[in-house]
Formats: sequence, C-alpha cells, structure tokens
Amino acid sequence: MPDPSSTTPQGFAVHTAPVGLADDGRDDFTVLASTVPANVSAVFTRSRFVGPSVLLSRDTAATGRARGVVVLARNANVATGQEGERNAREVRESVARTLGVAEEELFIASTGVIGRQYPMDGIREHLKTLSWPFPEGGFDRAARAIMTTDTRPKEVRLRCGGATLVGIAKGVGMIEPDMATLLTFFATDARLDPAEQDRIFRRVMDRTFNAVSIDTDTSTSDTAVLFANGLAGDVDPAEFEEALHEAALALVKDIASDGEGASKLIEVRVTGARDTAQAKRVGKTVVNSPLVKTAVHGCDPNWGRVAMAIGKCSQDTDIDQDAVAIRFGDIEVYPPRGGDARDEDALRAAVAEHLRGDEVVIGIDLAIADGAFTVYGCDLTEGYVRLNSEYTT
Repeated sequence: MPDPSSTTPQGFAVHTAPVGLADDGRDDFTVLASTVPANVSAVFTRSRFVGPSVLLSRDTAATGRARGVVVLARNANVATGQEGERNAREVRESVARTLGVAEEELFIASTGVIGRQYPMDGIREHLKTLSWPFPEGGFDRAARAIMTTDTRPKEVRLRCGGATLVGIAKGVGMIEPDMATLLTFFATDARLDPAEQDRIFRRVMDRTFNAVSIDTDTSTSDTAVLFANGLAGDVDPAEFEEALHEAALALVKDIASDGEGASKLIEVRVTGARDTAQAKRVGKTVVNSPLVKTAVHGCDPNWGRVAMAIGKCSQDTDIDQDAVAIRFGDIEVYPPRGGDARDEDALRAAVAEHLRGDEVVIGIDLAIADGAFTVYGCDLTEGYVRLNSEYTT
C-alpha cells in the first residue's frame, strides 16, 4: 500500500465533522476544497426527481471551474420543497464565505433519506465554527464521512507522471445510473486542457460508473466530479485517462462488492454484440435479474436463468439463441455439450464451485459482431431485503 503522503495531490484540503445528519455521532459533513481554482468535469443523475443539491451543482459544473464541494451524508434533501432549496443555498453560501470564494464556485451534494429537511440548527452551529484554511490531505476522512449504508470507505490513490490522482466514492444501494452514479469525487494536481479533460472524464464514467448496477433503482442525487488544479503541471492525456480509468474501475468494483447485503461481486462480460450499446443492454439485463442474483447468492448452477435474462431483450431481434454462448468463469454451459447424466453433474459441480467464490464472472458471446461491454453488480441477499425494509425505522 503506497504511503498516503506520497500519493496526495497538492493543493487539496478536507474538513469533516458531525452535524447531526447521522444518528451515530460520526462525521457526516464534508468540505473538499482546492486552494486554487480547478478545472472541473461533472456528470449527474438524469432522475426527474432531483433535489436542490443537483440543481445548484449543475450550474457550477456549467462554468467549468470550481473550488470544491460540500457533502452532507444521511440526508438527500430531495422532495423538501422551497425550504429544502433555501437550506441548501444557505449551507453553500456559508461555506463559500468561509473559503473566501463565490458560492457558485462550490458544488453541493447530499445523499441519504428522501423527504426530510436538514437539521439546520446543528448545521448552523457548526458552520459558525468553520475556519479556513483546512489542513491539506484528509481524503481518508472524507471517504468515511460521505458514507451512508456503506460498510467500508472507498478510496483509491494513483500516480500519473509527476501528478497524483485520488478518488473517493460512496454508494451501495439505489444504484442504476443514467449518467453518473452515487457520489464520487476525484482530485488531481495534474494540468489538463479543459475540453480534453471533460472528454476523458465522460469516456471513463461511461465505461465504469455507468456500468454498475446494484438494484435497478436510479438515485435522485447521483453526482460525479473531477477537480484538476494543475499544481503538478502537465501530464500526458492518454496516461491520465488510463490512470483515471484504473481508479474509477477500482471504486466501481468496491461499490458493487459492497452492495447492500451483498456477499459476491458479479461481473458480466458481453462480447460479440452488434455494438457497444447492445452489449451494455444485455449485460445490464443479466446483472439486474433477481433470478440471476439469487442463483449466484445460493451458488445454484442454474445457468438457464442467464439464458432467460438474455431473452428478455426482445427488441434485439438479431440475437440468435443457436449462436449464443454462455460461460461461468471459463466453464462453457451453453450451447449444451450432450453426454450422459454424469457429464451434466460434473458441469453443474464445476459451475457451483465457481459460484462459491467472492467474484463471479458470467461470459456471454452473442456471435453477431465485435461489440463488447462489461457490467458490474452483486448478488441479492436476505440482508438487502432486511436493510431496505427497515431503512428509516
């Protein structure tokens, strides 16, 4: 594990504290700020039921420059009306005054229970004590403070040429993204052309955070932002894209394996598709199937459920069941091999053994063209039902 001090980008500082959003006394309020203006790239949920945090942050993203983000965990501040909007603006304005920046230079993100107002008395009391500058670093504290039902913080650090990249993320449920997903923030001291940075960020998000699904439900609050303050100088764009992809994919796998109640990471690799869009569609259909998820959880070698899920893509009329191949790991289960019952028993035993691992790989070859995409998800357990049936009680 690299020394955090050697993999912390220059010019970024973090403040975390408990303000009463959580009921366990842990830090639930975070400010991540750059000491200098940073180029920013951001993507958000496409939900039609978003809160003021997403609406305000979209305006900030449109400027292409920002100084940081305020994150409030355990309260989504969605479906809270005009009072919720006033509260979000007040929080952002107060933090901006402390940092000595314009309020439009700050993103704000909220995550947690929908339909509840912020506990503003506690938040206001804390904001009165906030002082700048914050100590530099502290990404590990931020990764913990932005959690909701996550069982562990999610953080990754990488070097890219002479620059450093850090990513943090939260999210284990209500995850079926449509542009970004969850809350995820990347900070780097690399200097990039703003337009190139934005293209890189969107390409990487599409191949990573847009490729994960826990339960098919799109969050009202999904926000992903990359801050690049340039203090370490120029980096090669291709090298940076590779590093950002590595960091984002690591966070995605961590999110999927930490899905609410999850015990296994599911990776569905679709090849031979007409195009990338078809491969992604088929992969999502399989990884989102409750029957596939429960079979994986129970280590039941019922590969017919994968075939069933592929068949749900009824608009993809070029999928020919006689041409499709299905694998679990490197074990091909379809098309059928023939043979006697002992062969079938051996095949089922081999698949069951693969399913007993922490990571389950399902391979699907559509044999149409060369489109390919990999999606990530998790199994469906009693824990998911229990946690979400008791979420606010």
